[in-house]
Amino acid sequence: MPETEVKATISKSTGLPRKRFYRARAHSNPLSDSHFPVPISPSQFDYSLHYPQIFPSSDQADGSRKIQFADIGCGFGGLLISLSTLFPETLMIGMELRDKVTEYVKERILSLRVANPGQYQNVSVVRTNSMKYIPNYFEKAQLTKMFFLFPDPHFKEKNHRRRVISPFLLDEYAYVLKAELEADPVVKLLSSATEEGQKVARNGGQTFQAVFRRIVPSDQTS
Repeated sequence: MPETEVKATISKSTGLPRKRFYRARAHSNPLSDSHFPVPISPSQFDYSLHYPQIFPSSDQADGSRKIQFADIGCGFGGLLISLSTLFPETLMIGMELRDKVTEYVKERILSLRVANPGQYQNVSVVRTNSMKYIPNYFEKAQLTKMFFLFPDPHFKEKNHRRRVISPFLLDEYAYVLKAELEADPVVKLLSSATEEGQKVARNGGQTFQAVFRRIVPSDQTS
């Protein structure tokens, strides 16, 4: 891109990219075949490309520090930018399918890093299809938070398979999310304290837990 064109996309007053140069359709078809690089497995994800100040080279990404927040369909990155300063020690990433929007978020983050030395180093964005490739980016129980803000509801029945929230995909999201119960000492007893559980353990069997939380809408708390 010519230098004059690059400068035209940056606001002189804020130093940030102008959104009007990165306009795209409100939604992309997640079922279509898009061509972009995808890591074979989470261990192949190059942290140094996304967090260069924290990981100066790919050799230093030793796995001791991993992404914990993922914003699925992050749009123009508003939530990520706010979270970055609210949780400065937490690595986070936005996942966006639209190429122009992804490029905007990249430029926005780079501009903020330049304008605020030492800040926004913990946030990045990647163009990908989160409905297909979540397991390629995150290990089991790696994430502490996943965000799905204003996803397309796809009201027409023929388009329900395009929904980013579905029973099938919930299984994948549950796989990469860290359970809050890990810190609960009672959970360890669920498989070992009962006689039946001890019998299963002696026989080399497995136990499977299903834990549910009731969410009470705010208008029903009274």
